[in-house]
Amino acid sequence: MKINNFIYILLAAYLATFLRLAINNNFVISIIGSFLVGFFISRRLSYSIQKILFSGFVSCFTSFSGFIYFLYKIFNQGDWLKFFIFLNIIIIVNLITMFLGFWISRKIT
Repeated sequence: MKINNFIYILLAAYLATFLRLAINNNFVISIIGSFLVGFFISRRLSYSIQKILFSGFVSCFTSFSGFIYFLYKIFNQGDWLKFFIFLNIIIIVNLITMFLGFWISRKIT
């Protein structure tokens, strides 16, 4: 991979980090990220563009640690039912949103 691609990945990560801070809502960020993943997966993108979008932008934007921290706070409160419900809702909604992004991307082309 060329050095320019590494710079683009860093710039994409930088942009994603600021967008994440601007939105400041883990659930909304997760939904947007899932939609983007589904949208980009259905496209025929070059290897470089895939790395920039997935490794740079989407991975820094969605940040799995934000999702885990949200669940950890609920887990620490001892509310097992709420934890189980949120865990399943987040996963199911994100899968549906990813499929929706994939489907919309396919309909556009």
